[in-house]
Amino acid sequence: MHNYDPQKLTLCAIGSHSALEVASGARAHGLRNLVIVAKGRDQTYMRHFKRIEGAYPRGCVDETLMVETFPQILDDRVQETLLQRNVVFVPNRSFEVYLRQKYSYDRIEAGMRVPFFGNRRLLRAEERDEPKNQYAIMDEGGIRYPRRFASAREIDRLVMVKAPHKKVSFERAFFLVRSPQEYDREVERLAAADILDPPALENAVIEEYLLGPTVNLNFFFSPVLGELELMGTDTRRQTNIDGLRTLPFTQAQALADIPLSMEEAGHIAATLTESMLEQAFDLGERLVTAARTLTPPGIIGPFALQCAIVAGPPKSFVVYDVSLRIPGSPGTRYTPYSSYRWGRDISVGERIAMEIVMARDAGSLERILT
Repeated sequence: MHNYDPQKLTLCAIGSHSALEVASGARAHGLRNLVIVAKGRDQTYMRHFKRIEGAYPRGCVDETLMVETFPQILDDRVQETLLQRNVVFVPNRSFEVYLRQKYSYDRIEAGMRVPFFGNRRLLRAEERDEPKNQYAIMDEGGIRYPRRFASAREIDRLVMVKAPHKKVSFERAFFLVRSPQEYDREVERLAAADILDPPALENAVIEEYLLGPTVNLNFFFSPVLGELELMGTDTRRQTNIDGLRTLPFTQAQALADIPLSMEEAGHIAATLTESMLEQAFDLGERLVTAARTLTPPGIIGPFALQCAIVAGPPKSFVVYDVSLRIPGSPGTRYTPYSSYRWGRDISVGERIAMEIVMARDAGSLERILT
């Protein structure tokens, strides 16, 4: 940051996942924005949402930088360009996924010479094969997550198996089974459908399937204020499971041989009962404390706990996944929680820009950048 002009900071993200959210939030607080786009998937940012001034100002993307593929972000030429633009980088899940196809986390952390908003050393914690991963953080915080099975031979109830997808490296193959025998049959069927490579099951996760509605608790931890905020709550729309859920039982039975897919398609707002809010904040605070202990300085900015609400009494959250960066849902602003706190709806992208401006004006950018 020593060569940066604090009055000319530019928020930057790769053109996927939540880049428009970052761009719009930056503009709301007088910051420039830049989206790194990959050839062939650039029109959203270079045309449809490009900032246009004039009689009818519109759009939110100030500037784009084209690369052939996203891993080229680590090229010296690209890094120099970003440094010249005073870039503060906001990592999203797509950034991790695409760069991990070519580079290790060590290489990514060292190769990104621009400052990150957030803790760059926490990105790897979403991977289940990392030592200080999300399960280690939840164990440290005493947070309940689904029971895990070390082997398919131990299955004695309904479980979800999360395995690497054979054809789509950044997706997972999911299937539900109730016994070792069902597991073997399903593996054979998915392998025949070219969805699953049986040797890859060594890296699969087998965990108890939770019966209850799912909700994402989207939090923001502010080092400037020293406070945890609930930005909003949402649930996912996924293919093809959402289509199967809408079918009458008899029709769903007839399609029982169709492999289950849970590929992300979008999000919708989903509010909580107020009686669940204290429990939600307790989970968030536990995670913040645990992450600070295991990977200092801990969480900075947005994170999400993906939960199922299971029957009680009392009903309670069980966390089945943790997102330690900006979540993929801009729609959380349409739940009421940010307006209860700030007097108006605030999206996660705008909240990031607010934190940067507050830290800049207080001369304490080092508290929120790594």
